[in-house]
Formats: sequence, C-alpha cells, structure tokens
Amino acid sequence: MSDRAHPLSARTARADDVDAVVATLTTAFFDDPVWGPAFPDPGRRAAQAGALWRLFATSALRYPWLLVSEHVESAAVWIPPGGTELSEDEEHGFADFLRETTDERTAAGILAILEPMEEARPSEPHFYLSLLGTHDDHRGKGLGMALLRESLVRIDELDMPAYLESSNPAANDKRYAALGFVPNGELTMPNGHLVTTMWRPARG
Repeated sequence: MSDRAHPLSARTARADDVDAVVATLTTAFFDDPVWGPAFPDPGRRAAQAGALWRLFATSALRYPWLLVSEHVESAAVWIPPGGTELSEDEEHGFADFLRETTDERTAAGILAILEPMEEARPSEPHFYLSLLGTHDDHRGKGLGMALLRESLVRIDELDMPAYLESSNPAANDKRYAALGFVPNGELTMPNGHLVTTMWRPARG
C-alpha cells in the first residue's frame, strides 16, 4: 500500500517514548542485512541490539530531532548539523559499552560497521538520518516513508541538506530516491554487504 495513503503527523519523541522507540528499532533491524549479522546470536540479538538502539535513542533526546509517529509505530533518529550521535562521554566509553553488552568479537564487528560510516559522512553541514525503522506490527503501511517525508518537510524549511546510509539498497534505494536522495557512494560492510550512501540537497 502506498505511503501516500497514510498522512502522518510526526512529533518529537519524549523521554517516556524511549522504550517504544527501542522496541520499534529492534524489530525493524532484526533481519536487516547489515545489523542482523552484526549480532550473530539470534537468541541474544534483540537484547544486544536493543541496548545499542537505546543508547542512540536516549542520546538523541539531546536534540529535538528524534521524530516518531503518534504511537511510535515508526521512529527516525536525526542528528542535526553540528551534532553527534553520542555525547563526548558516551563516545569515550562506547567500546567498553559494546563489550559489556555483547562480547569482544561482536563489539569489534559493530565498530567495523560504524567507523567507515562515520568516515564517509560529508563534511558539509547536514541533517544525518542515523536510524529509521517501523515496528514489525505496522510494516507495509507506508508509515516509515511517511515519517521520512514529514521529516524532510521540516528540514527543507531550514534550507538544509540531508544524508543517510541505505543498509538495504535493494529494498530502499528507490524509495529514498523518490524523496530526492541521490546515491553518492558505497560502503562495503564486514560481511561483504554493500551499503549505499545517499545525499539530498537543500530545498529551501
């Protein structure tokens, strides 16, 4: 069903939305071609990945750009120009956090995903879509793309570009292109999977 059939009113997430955001992101990325293999034990994947998404979501509350649908069926974690995914203290302790919540090998694999992503990020000021996901219970309704479209309306009002990594190019590149994103590179993940980096110029 087309996402155009589902007008969506996005709102900024609150601290009491974090549990729902984590649940949404955990189901959304459970079988993702990048983030599924990053947590190789399926029996522990939800708990381990959920801890990572909780860290990112909680840290993103520093900015008014963690956007969600009304009942958090979908969530978009945006980092504004000049912002960072983690605070300085969180970044300093990030490797230890990964080892404590997963194991040495899994932690190393996650860093091997995130580090090239960070290195590839454009230097020009932009809004960065760190995470976008829809809960499995609501997938197929177009809510994720509707949330992205509403996010971009807000970004366009600020005359700023946007950037993302498409971790599932076969499923999502055309959807992102329909909203003005243009492929500008590829990243090879530790498992050999290719991620498309995409840029959307300012439209103010």
